[in-house]
Amino acid sequence: MWSYALKRLLSAVVIMWAVATLVFLAMRIIPADPAEVVLGDQASQEALAAFRARTGLDRPLLAQYLDFFAGVVHGDLGRSLITNAPIAEQIWAVFPYTLSLAFASLAVGTLIGVPLGVWTAVRRGGWIDFLGRIFALTGFSFPAFYLGIVLLLIFSVWLGWTPIIHSIRGGGWHEHLGKLVLPALSLGLIQAAYITRLTRSAMLEALGQDWVRTAYAKGLPDRVVYYKHVLRNIMIPVVTAMGLYTGTILGGAVLTETVFNRPGLGKLLVGAIAQRDYTLIQSGLMVFAFIILLVNLLVDLSYALFDPRVKYE
Repeated sequence: MWSYALKRLLSAVVIMWAVATLVFLAMRIIPADPAEVVLGDQASQEALAAFRARTGLDRPLLAQYLDFFAGVVHGDLGRSLITNAPIAEQIWAVFPYTLSLAFASLAVGTLIGVPLGVWTAVRRGGWIDFLGRIFALTGFSFPAFYLGIVLLLIFSVWLGWTPIIHSIRGGGWHEHLGKLVLPALSLGLIQAAYITRLTRSAMLEALGQDWVRTAYAKGLPDRVVYYKHVLRNIMIPVVTAMGLYTGTILGGAVLTETVFNRPGLGKLLVGAIAQRDYTLIQSGLMVFAFIILLVNLLVDLSYALFDPRVKYE
């Protein structure tokens, strides 16, 4: 297992290097001068030259790339073009909010999707199966930001249970938890639809296997067969889908944080794009890529927990 983990870690390092290179080049081929974007079209040539010298934009492209890569290796993501503040500090200040939103939405999707997928599979052809498939189809059809607006309309405008606009900062843990419910539902319900459909398909395929008939022949009750034997055997594709869905969660968090006025990596990245803060954009994209790679590595290493037959080579 350790050799497999080391190989996966080395491959992740190579992928991160490729992502860093592509992001760096993408920021440099944008048809706009960062100095003119930040200072404006009316800035003097002296001011533009001073800005380029301060930010290192006047240096050769290779020198900029080597400085950027050396900073990433040492954990220095550079400074914002707009505020000149360290980017790492800005990211760490909002990272807990995005992390809590991702975990909460994942919990909502898993706690709803897995049991509902099992239930619709064992009640195939019934009204529960019909409603479950309608839920899965509807979830696929709703963008996260649109569902967030609908939830705000229902719970904030019509019912008045939550404020439409509120500050997430400050307050105790119970206030943070209360402000997390609607954003987590906005992302989690869509993920629940995806997990429901995947669990149902995997469950139906497993129920037709010989070892399931053998379990019934031994006199095992339905509950034991479904939840102890079948569910455990189908968890690998479900967990894999959860890992792959991480990118979708982070992408949905960009708009969800904007809709619910939550601080986070997504909202920080949207603000950087609006202000043309290229250094903050490239650093934010790298953090997103790192989180996705880390989650997929942990998912791969967790397979043995669900199926002891899995061997890492």
